[in-house]
Order: sequence, then structure tokens, then C-alpha cells
Amino acid sequence: MHSNRGLSRRNCLDTMSCSWGTELWDQFDNLEKHTQWGIEFLERYTKFVKERSEIELSYAKQIRNLSKKYQLKKNSKEEEEFKYTTSRAFLMTLNELNDYAGQHEVIAENLSTQIIAELSRYTQELKAERKSHFHDGRRAQQHIENSWKQLESSKRRFERDCKEADRAQHYFDKMDADINVTKADVEKRCSLKAKQQAQMRHQVAEDSKNEYLTYLQKFNKDQHEHYYALIPHIFQRIQEMEERRVGRVRESMRVYTEVERKVLPIVSKCLDGMTKAAESIEPKMDSKQVVESYKSGFEPPGDVEFEDYSVSMKRAVSESSFLNARGESRRRSRSKLWPLLKRNKLMSLLASPRQPPPPPPTSPSPDGLPNGPQSPQQPKEPLSQRLNDFMGTKHKMHCLRSLKRGLSLKLGTGQEDYSHLPPEQRRKKLQAKLNDINKDIQKEMDQRDALTKMKDVYIKNPHLGDPDSIDPRLEEITQSLEKLQLEAQKFEGWLTEVERKLLEKGSESQRRQSSHFDSQGNTPLTNNYGQSRESPDGSYTEDPSTETTMQFKSRSTEFDEEFDEEEPLPTIGTCKALYPFEGQNEGTISMAESEMLYVIEEDKGDGWTRVRRNEDEEGYVPTSYIKLFLDTNAKGAMTYI
Repeated sequence: MHSNRGLSRRNCLDTMSCSWGTELWDQFDNLEKHTQWGIEFLERYTKFVKERSEIELSYAKQIRNLSKKYQLKKNSKEEEEFKYTTSRAFLMTLNELNDYAGQHEVIAENLSTQIIAELSRYTQELKAERKSHFHDGRRAQQHIENSWKQLESSKRRFERDCKEADRAQHYFDKMDADINVTKADVEKRCSLKAKQQAQMRHQVAEDSKNEYLTYLQKFNKDQHEHYYALIPHIFQRIQEMEERRVGRVRESMRVYTEVERKVLPIVSKCLDGMTKAAESIEPKMDSKQVVESYKSGFEPPGDVEFEDYSVSMKRAVSESSFLNARGESRRRSRSKLWPLLKRNKLMSLLASPRQPPPPPPTSPSPDGLPNGPQSPQQPKEPLSQRLNDFMGTKHKMHCLRSLKRGLSLKLGTGQEDYSHLPPEQRRKKLQAKLNDINKDIQKEMDQRDALTKMKDVYIKNPHLGDPDSIDPRLEEITQSLEKLQLEAQKFEGWLTEVERKLLEKGSESQRRQSSHFDSQGNTPLTNNYGQSRESPDGSYTEDPSTETTMQFKSRSTEFDEEFDEEEPLPTIGTCKALYPFEGQNEGTISMAESEMLYVIEEDKGDGWTRVRRNEDEEGYVPTSYIKLFLDTNAKGAMTYI
């Protein structure tokens, strides 16, 4: 028996086909511990895959959020940027990145369905199977232990009965060999009691022996069946269970890698798409697109005319004429590049009172003057007249028109015909608008045709519907078509006009260029800058006759809207009103007696001081009506005398 078991062990090591029932017949407890560890390992691996799946989901979510964050929003200001190849390539990259995130979601989903769910279900089945096998093993172990206990009990009983029979026989022999006892006594005592006792003990011992032999044979049989039949069978099932568990782990690990390998081709395509997007960027095309986007269609400005200041002028020498000449010189010097001035300085030049301030009241108290000092009632000079004086030359007038157009373009107050845009940009806007209108017309016509067919079907089959119910919708579509067609005609007219003007301008430019080269480099000092329709700031100007009529239509509103973001002049001190002042003239501000105001510009010698009450209310007051408290350290604390 032992030689067979040793031979089996050698075969097991040689062929790697071991049987737990043969090799581990006495390792029941260790097998129980090992199978429990196997289940715990399976649960730990399942937890690992679950956490990996959660990481994939989280990563995919973050990638999707990143892609969504940088995606183009509808009606976004960035929509115009996607006409460049760089922006389109970036959009393609974001789309590919979104698909890339989707593949990580696929990985997480496959891990969850093919591994986590399967292993969780299998773990529960494995626990139940293991419990059943070890329950059978414990029952077999209990049976052999009970058989062994019966054998031990019969053995001890047989041993005890044999000893008692020996004692009884020894007692009988002792009494039979005693010489002091008479023959009559021996016969009387031994024959009746000791002999019977000895015989009875021998019979009991014989019965115990037979019982012991029976239990011994039974135990040997049970033991042989236990170690060569039951235990090998149970251990074999446990071995098969454990091998299935190991095989399931192997399969799960293989699926774990296959899940990710299956998405690699798609991930590779996503990366190829990103590479293709990068290769689609064309620097030359983007440069051309910049030209298409911002080209105005204007020509560069011509030469500036020479202004001769050496001509002597006869002026009456007086204080007023000196001040006027100085003011005119200041206005001239500041008007050359006046579009670069800030609003507060510009309005200071335009809104400064053009009349001397009123004298201070004779009475030191406002009680002496019931209504306070009155500003001289002179006819107000409109702002347009001041602008006309300020922008006297053609060059300056052209700058004003250019600024107005630029303001209109920036503030979004353009006309329906896009006349505020440069010719080239206007043509593009009109063409795009016309294309949109044509699309709407085609859509309405398709709806009209569909409704007409439906009405014909209703007429032929009245049970399907009422034909008259379609008439209101047809009428509505007809009216909409008429409006769209009228609008299309209007935009077609504007488009034709701007294209004609561009052609005329192109031919005129060619003539001017040819005449310029014919002059052999002698540049004439004629200034076409004020007559041409181009502007240095890229804005579009109408014809001179139209501009003259409309140039000052809404200048004050445009100025306020354009320069609202400019910082106001800094305060250089404060002042206290000595007398009340109503400020009825243009550019002045009213004030009450003893009112404290901020000083933002000192008296320039004309008797007026510029003050501010709050951020939105400022103007000029007579210098003689206030008491100044200047801050010598304040920024901008200077006079312009």
C-alpha cells in the first residue's frame, strides 16, 4: 500500500498530474485554508478591475469635459475665428479627443460587464460549492471518527472482560491448591461459585472478543473506504473547483488585456485624426484669410498738401484778438491728430464757453441778488458749428468722417445695407446676407410645395382631412415668400451697386497708378485725401456730398458711446462756490452757493474753470465765483495759460 502511494507521488512530480486525494489525504485543514485564500484572491482581483473601470470612467469624463469646454459655442464671438485653418484643426482635434474619451468609456463598460459582473457571480457560486465540498469532507471525517470510537470502546471492553476472567480463574486455582481447606469445603465453595464465576467471565471475554473483532473489521473497512474512496473523491472535486477558479482568473486576465487591445485601433484612428488635423494647418491660407477678413478695398492715402504759414496776416492787436489767436493756435495744434485725443480733452476743446464769464455779483450775499448772477444770454452756438470750425480743412473733415464710421462700426450701430463697412467687407456681408435669404426662400418654397401636395391629397380623399384647413398656412407662407423676395431684391441692388463701385474704383486706381509712373517720379502736391473714399482707420466713408449732409447727425451720441471707457481727468483740487451760478450756456454747469466741487482743469486765462460734480456731470464755472483749493501734488495739476 505504501509503495503504491510512493509510486503515485513520483508519477505526480513527473507528469504534473497530481491528485489531491492521493497526495494530500491528510491535509484537510490546509486545503480548507488554501481554498479560502483562493476566494479572497478572486474578490481582490475583482475589486482591482472595478477600480480600474472607475478610473477609466473618470478619465473619460474629464476628457469629455475638457473637449466640451473648448468647443465652439453657438452665436459665440469665437465663431469668426474658425475660418482659419488653425482654429478648424483645433476643432477637429477636440472632436477626435471626444471620440478618444468614448473609447475609454468602452473599456470601462467592457471591464464591468465581461469581468466584474462575471467574477462577482462566479465568486458566489464558488463559495457555495466550496461549502458543500467541505461539508461532505467533514461528514466523512466524522463518520470515520465515530467508527474509530466504537472500535476503541469494544477493544477496551474486551480487555476489561479478559482481565476479569483471568482474575476469576486465578481465584479458583488458588482456592483449589490450598492444603488447609478440606476437600469438603473446596467442593462446597469452588464448585458452586468460583467455578461458575470463572466460566461466566470466560464467556463474557469471549463475547467481547467477538465484538471487538467485528468492530475492527468494520473500522478497517470504513478506514479503507474513507482514505481510498471518500476522501479522494471529495478532494478531487475540491481540486477541480480550485482549478476552475484558477482558470477563471486566467481568462479574466486575458479578457482584461483584450478589452483594451480591441479599442487600440480606434484610439489609433483618433490619434491619426489629430495628426491629420495638425497637418491640415496652412500658414499661407491663414494669411490669405486675414486679407479676406480685413481688406477694406481702399487705397493708401495720397500726399498731404503743404500749408503755407509764412503768409503775413494783418491782425488787430488787442487782448481779445490775442486770446482768439492763441485759442485758434491751440485748436489748430490739437486738431491735427484729434482722433487720438481722449474724450475729456476733446470735449474740453469743443464745449468750452466762447464768451467771457459774468462778473461777480456786487452783493457779498446771495440775498442781495434774488435770482443770483445770470450768465450772459448770448445765442447758443451749436456743437456742429464748433466742429465745422474745428475741422476746417479737407484733411480734418475726412478724419472726422473716418472716425464717425469707425465709431459706427465698433458700436454696432451699422445700417441695414452695411454702408458703415469698407467696400470689400460690405460686399462680403451683403453676399452672405443674400445667401441666407435665398436659403430661407428655398425652405419656404419647399414647405409651400409640400402643403400644396397635401391639399391635393385631401381634395382627392376628403376622409383624410379638410383641404380648407391648409389655406391659412399657405397664405402665411405666401406672404413670407413675398417679404423674403423683396428683401432679396433690396440686397441684390445694394450688392450690384457696391460691385459696380469697386470696379470703377479699380479702374480709377489703375489710371492713377499709370499716370503716377508717367510723371517720372515727380509726385504732384495735389491732395486727393479729402476727396477719396478711403480712410486711414479702415472705415468706409460715403460721397463728400452725402457726408456733408450727414456727418454731424449724431456726433455727440457717437462720441459719448465711443469714449465712455476712457478714464476721466484726474482731480487737481477742490473749490467752494462763493455765489450761485445757473450755467445756462452750453458747456457750463450750475452750482449753488457754498457747494463743494472738484477742480479738474484750472483757468486758462479766459475766466473759466472746469469742475466736476460727479462722474457724469462736469462743465465750466466762472473763476471769480469760486474759491480754489488746489493740490500741488496732484497728477495733472497744471494750467494751460
